Amino acid sequence: MNEGNTRWTGPLLLALGLGAAAGIYFYRNRYSFSGKVAVITGGSRGLGLLLARELADEGARLALLARKEEELRRAEAELRARGAEVFSMACDVSKQVQVNDALAHVHEQFGAIDVLINNAGIIQVGPIENMTVSDFAAAMAIHFYGPLYASLAAIPHLRRAGGGRIVNIASIGGKIAVPHMAPYTASKFALVGLSDAFRAELRKDNILVTTVCPCPIRTGSLPNAQFKGNYRKEYAWFAISDSLPLLSMNAERAARKIIAACRRGSARLLLGVQTKAAVLLNEFFPGATARLFALANDLLPTPGPASDAETHSGFESAWAHSWLTRLNYYAALKNNERPPVA
Repeated sequence: MNEGNTRWTGPLLLALGLGAAAGIYFYRNRYSFSGKVAVITGGSRGLGLLLARELADEGARLALLARKEEELRRAEAELRARGAEVFSMACDVSKQVQVNDALAHVHEQFGAIDVLINNAGIIQVGPIENMTVSDFAAAMAIHFYGPLYASLAAIPHLRRAGGGRIVNIASIGGKIAVPHMAPYTASKFALVGLSDAFRAELRKDNILVTTVCPCPIRTGSLPNAQFKGNYRKEYAWFAISDSLPLLSMNAERAARKIIAACRRGSARLLLGVQTKAAVLLNEFFPGATARLFALANDLLPTPGPASDAETHSGFESAWAHSWLTRLNYYAALKNNERPPVA
């Protein structure tokens, strides 16, 4: 090869590499939500509503499932005002009969189901001494069986459509155990396993499953979280860690990233530097991670009386506007996490 040809080899290879990378990027991002039917569980408030807004702006037809009809009506009215076509239905995702009925109504309404986002969840905070078996059962019913029921009901419709997307909203708590959140953590670990198993088996049907493991997201969920034991103190530590920018993530940014991962059909999305660092630390130094979290547990509130199994909402625990929690306070107002002021 002469000197002239050699001089052009490097730039040519670089151009080819950039072209291939660009081609892969546009290929993976070609999936359009315009006209697609997206089902979102827990879609009436918080992260579910934020995801619905993103999809509405992309022209998707929306089906919102949640337990409270009043919240659904407010969410539906807002999304219709954005120009979206919306169907909503009260549904407890822990009940398979209700889930099957809801998905059948969605298909009857729109004639298709293209995207399923399993987002419905509950947050339970408190020491294991004050948790009961029913707390673990409630978490599993929402975080594991809810996505299982919805996925099983949606898969036949997705297959008939030639493929689609399933997104399972897990948590950093599904990758690393968080003290004073044992039911939540155990159920999110189960969801991560379910999501990974479905991904492997459904790819042949062009159904791409994405597991999302975010750090705390400032959606405004504090008033609807559940606290046990020394519940006011439990609320205090959780509210602060769920509100401060260094420990939590902006909800709108998180929603955009989740929708982008859904579009690409990404296998997994770890949201937040905190999540990525914690997962890496636990993978490579599990002993050190265990000691670190044991130390964190020592700093958390002491358990309440062993006989105290009462659950308190964030409203009851100390829901108030302060400079430490103001970001979550305003997010709650914006994301339908609390009733509007009369």
